[in-house]
Amino acid sequence: MIKVEGLYYSYSNDDNFAVKDVSFEVAEGEIFGFLGPSGAGKSTTQGILTGLLQLQKGNASVAGYDIKNISRKMFNKIGMSFEQSNVYSKMTAKENLSFYSKLFDVETRDPIELINLVGLGGKENIKTGEFSKGMKHRLTFARSMINNPSMWFLDEPTTGLDPAIAADIKDIIKEHNNKGVTVFLTTHNMFIADELCDRVAFIVDGVIKLIDSPKILKLQYGKKLVEVEYVQDGNVKKETFSTIMQKDKDLLNQIIADKEILTMHTKEATLEEIFIKVTGRGLV
Repeated sequence: MIKVEGLYYSYSNDDNFAVKDVSFEVAEGEIFGFLGPSGAGKSTTQGILTGLLQLQKGNASVAGYDIKNISRKMFNKIGMSFEQSNVYSKMTAKENLSFYSKLFDVETRDPIELINLVGLGGKENIKTGEFSKGMKHRLTFARSMINNPSMWFLDEPTTGLDPAIAADIKDIIKEHNNKGVTVFLTTHNMFIADELCDRVAFIVDGVIKLIDSPKILKLQYGKKLVEVEYVQDGNVKKETFSTIMQKDKDLLNQIIADKEILTMHTKEATLEEIFIKVTGRGLV
């Protein structure tokens, strides 16, 4: 669905590159996470792939279309939700979506359906200039679905949202992906990436440092330990056992057989911990 080879981009048209020799592929039906701190090159790459920035050096194709010669037909296939909402403040929520739907040459979705889907039901006739930042963000997300895209670009889709709304947004992403929609997710939120993505790319200073699945990364970088909390002689004890050393495995099996187990957790690394270990950088 996406193929990128040797991508470079400079805002100053010199050797000060925002992205440098970036190459990756995204398979059809995949949720691909592009992860990194602010200024890492995430939005620049996404801007090139969605036609917002002109391709300077390298090759890229999206949904079968060459980015060097962008066709209007490509925009019928892609949806884009921006981190910074850009709705028309003098229009109502419904008017925003209805206006946007006229830009496409394909069948579009009912604006009211989408407004209800993102939890803005009853707000459709309010001018968006009166909306909170979170409400504008949800409307921008709703707008990205109006043309039933098969390639969906999401830039920080849950930023600024309360946990309940963020959970709803994640459910919507999963539902559309289950229907075959390919998702390119840019974020610095490792928790949403871990929950949603089939594969992730770590990018820092415009350079991709690593690409793999969250599961493989956690197996590779995680500690092979199990932490067990159990009751012994009326007291709660907590111990950590190796899942490799036979002596620890025997002790763990004995505790499971003889004691009341309260909690048991593997000590796997988080994506954020792995990111810092691989890149030497934090996510701010």
